[in-house]
Amino acid sequence: MEIKYIKRIDKYIIKKYLGTFFLAIALIISISIIFDISENIDDFITKKAPLKAIAIDYYLNFIPYFANLFSALFTFIAVIFFTSKMAYNSEIIAILASGISYKRLMRPYMIASGIIAGMSWLLGNFVIPASTESRVNFRNTYIKNEYINNDKNIHRQIEPGLFVYMQSYNNKLDVGYRFSIDQFEDKRLVSKLIAESIKWDREKKKWVIQNYYIRDMHGPQEVIKTGLAIDTTLRMLPGDFGQQNSKEETMDFWQINDYIKDLKLRGVDNVARYEQEKYRRTAGPISTFILSVIGVSLASRRMRGGMGLHLGLGLLLSFSYIMFMQVSTIFAYNLGFNTLLAVWLPNLVYSVIAIGLYRWASK
Repeated sequence: MEIKYIKRIDKYIIKKYLGTFFLAIALIISISIIFDISENIDDFITKKAPLKAIAIDYYLNFIPYFANLFSALFTFIAVIFFTSKMAYNSEIIAILASGISYKRLMRPYMIASGIIAGMSWLLGNFVIPASTESRVNFRNTYIKNEYINNDKNIHRQIEPGLFVYMQSYNNKLDVGYRFSIDQFEDKRLVSKLIAESIKWDREKKKWVIQNYYIRDMHGPQEVIKTGLAIDTTLRMLPGDFGQQNSKEETMDFWQINDYIKDLKLRGVDNVARYEQEKYRRTAGPISTFILSVIGVSLASRRMRGGMGLHLGLGLLLSFSYIMFMQVSTIFAYNLGFNTLLAVWLPNLVYSVIAIGLYRWASK
């Protein structure tokens, strides 16, 4: 009889948790879509975006992306909301008075958190990247302008021992200026190419080096070649020089791992943004457990101020978590801070807070 009672409580809490969570997500996505339409309607009209593309390519793919983006935050708010109601209806006191320990009370919360975290991880790594590609392509076509590369003195290692340099790159024309290639063998320069420019041929999918000068070194002898144009296949693409926003969000679990390895080999500068995306897809779902513990610990204790105080403290902690996450990732991207530590640091800090609040609430 006691086991049935406990299982009934588990089902009750899990149902409350998931029901409140999905309701909150549905409300915020509805509001987000309304605001997004009002913000972008001028671009839709000006650029003559088809209604079918707006509805299917953009907003249908908008829903899973933003649902996953806000999942950790609304997990926290959902826990605070329904647990606070249970506390002020004396349901928590009744459960604990029946002999169920505070630790055992946490089990249904962790089960529900596991369901949400698992869904979030699968969506973030396998489902959303495919749908995001359509959404990003729509934004780049009908909303955002193309990116402009302002980088100067660009250095890349495209293969072991093969280094390229460009003084500048025009991503509108797919042309690099003052281009050179240095090839090394056993740390010794064996060939150097200097060219006025290099241009991407969009039809042939090859680079065309223009007005070039090649110096090959074979021991004491040197061979010099010159020419007006030569086609070449190099392990680099135009997109490597000033990536479009959100490209990393279109890659699934396997693609982003392979792409990071390739970028590191070629010495591309913006590896951190891809590493951040990779680590964020795991750190985000794990934060569901941490924020749930904090939410239960805060909301299960009756305090002066009622549910409003619980929600106020919850929102303060959740927004401080989001701010902390943004600041730490900015450090990783702009200041060279370790990417793995930067992404996981908020979870580590808030895990300590969760443990402290859990011990306080369970007394």
